[in-house]
Parts: sequence; structure tokens; C-alpha cells
Amino acid sequence: MYPERFERTVFTEEEIARRVWELGACITADLGGESGGTVTLVGMLKGSFIFLADLIRAIDLDLRVDFMAISSYQQAGASSSGVRIVKDLSESVYGRDVLIVEDIIDTGLTLSYILRNLRERGPRQIRVCTLLDRKARRIAPLHIDYSGFEVGEEYLVGYGLDHLQRWRNLRYICSISGDVPGS
Repeated sequence: MYPERFERTVFTEEEIARRVWELGACITADLGGESGGTVTLVGMLKGSFIFLADLIRAIDLDLRVDFMAISSYQQAGASSSGVRIVKDLSESVYGRDVLIVEDIIDTGLTLSYILRNLRERGPRQIRVCTLLDRKARRIAPLHIDYSGFEVGEEYLVGYGLDHLQRWRNLRYICSISGDVPGS
């Protein structure tokens, strides 16, 4: 696993598990009375899938699970960039209670796009849950309903977070050193 690149463990497996169960209990309490039925969890691929798998077992509600994948791109010859949907939802969210599940929220620009896109589809309500919240880099104003941990500027891997598709399978989250990203 190239442990020489790992600088330090930021969150242990035990810390993550405890926090996921706390988030699940909070979501159950909040949405149990409000939803009156099923909550649709929308996992943002690829990073959220491990967090989502643990989170759904910590929520004591009737759930549906769906996924979206978003890709950011730089327009050639332009100073602007964009976002596009690579994998869209399989089912409609019209009239439903939706909980977006993210691994990490950084600038918030991609999540702002997702929220605008999903609101146009007529859900009853949309809430946001993230395992990691990097508020220091936030550009877009966002309300995060459920946040696991606040993190700083370190480049993190593990528990679904990757570097060049590596280290998602770590049971903990650690920071890595070296020329990041792209090394």
C-alpha cells in the first residue's frame, strides 16, 4: 500500500465508525418524523460509496439508494470550467425526501451544481450529508445538514477517498505526502 507516502492517520477506523453511527442516529431522528415514508439517499460516486454503505446501516428508516457521478472539466482555451453528469439517477426524485451523501465537500462548486440540478426535479426536500467538510476552501455558500468531521488542507486518502484511484480501500483516513495530485 506504499505506507512510506502516508504522513499520519487523520481519523482511525474506530473514530469513523463512531461518527457514522452518530450521523445515522441524527438523520433517523430528523427525517423519521418529517419524511413520513421513504428517504432517497443519493451517493456521489466514486468517493462516497464506502461511507454510504456504512451510513445506510446506521439509519433506521425506509431507504432507497441511488447514485450520481459528476465530472469537472476545464474548457480548452478558456479560463472557466464546467461540470457534467457522467452517471445520472436511475429513478425520479419528484416529491421525495432526498439526502445527498458526499465523501468530502471542498469548494462546494460541484455540490452547488448538483443541488441546482436536483431541485429542478421537484423533490419534497433535499438535505446534504458529508463525511468530511473542508470549510476553509469553500467558495460557494452552502448549508450542510450533517457533517462528520471538519478537515484542513491536507491531501487525504482512505475510506473511499483516493489518489489516482489508489488507497480507497483503507479502513482509516490518512494524509499523504509527495507531489500531490498527479504523482
